[in-house]
Amino acid sequence: MSPMEQRKLGIGLLFCTPWLIGLSVFLVYPLLAALYYSLCDYSVLLPPVFVGLDNYIELFQDKLFWRGLWNTSFFALGSVALSVVVALSLAILLNSKVKGLTFYRTVFFLPSLMPMVAGSILWMFMYQGEGGIINTMLEYIGINGPAWLADPSWSKPAIILMATWGAGNAMVIFLAGLQDVPTSLYEASIIDGANWLQRLTHVTIPMISPVIYFNVVMGVISGFQAFAQALIMTDSTGAPEQSTLFYVLQLYNVGFQDLRMGYASAMAWVLFIIILALTFAATQLSKRWVTYDR
Repeated sequence: MSPMEQRKLGIGLLFCTPWLIGLSVFLVYPLLAALYYSLCDYSVLLPPVFVGLDNYIELFQDKLFWRGLWNTSFFALGSVALSVVVALSLAILLNSKVKGLTFYRTVFFLPSLMPMVAGSILWMFMYQGEGGIINTMLEYIGINGPAWLADPSWSKPAIILMATWGAGNAMVIFLAGLQDVPTSLYEASIIDGANWLQRLTHVTIPMISPVIYFNVVMGVISGFQAFAQALIMTDSTGAPEQSTLFYVLQLYNVGFQDLRMGYASAMAWVLFIIILALTFAATQLSKRWVTYDR
């Protein structure tokens, strides 16, 4: 390398130093530390003792591990599917030219700005079996609403509905993707005699497939990290009958209540591998249906 190239390399590395330090301190080191502690019997109060794969062996034999994984998978699948459908439907409606469009966009986006704690408390009162606004509205049309958060059959669907309520972020991303679809494609499809549904399935969805893929992947990652909703709306045990015992909630119980940080680190690494595998699978499957043609 010439002296000028070496100087430019040094300046580039100097400007990258803050990012490299942040990456090392807040990402690389915690990952490696968690990997080491996952191989140890570590309670925070005492020095870690190396135990090999004992934590992982115990983990896969733990019924609460499988319970939490099932609850989280159910929630992630349901919330992602419903949120994508609702967000895309709202984006299509808001992409039309009607009066007061800015107002409607603001109204549908506002719920996503509400803090998770405040939103969870709000929905917890709305879900009350007697006197809750949802069951009160259902009574007006002759339907006896369930106990929602007190019923094991309805607790997870209730939290999924709450997650769908905050789909404003995905809606905005879909709206940006819809506005980027060339109008010439719609004009050509209309000339060919395509109706609204045919334009949606053969023009709109293929053209925004990268946006759909992005929202699905981000939704899956967020869904598998669900924690605050269950902790606030039910309790740390995942009541009723452990139906809301999400994976990260169980990790919190093990790590910060039982002080078994080694076991909790093993759970964290298993979750990391699961999310990594799902993201990789989604990326591989996206090659069959995602198109980047413009």
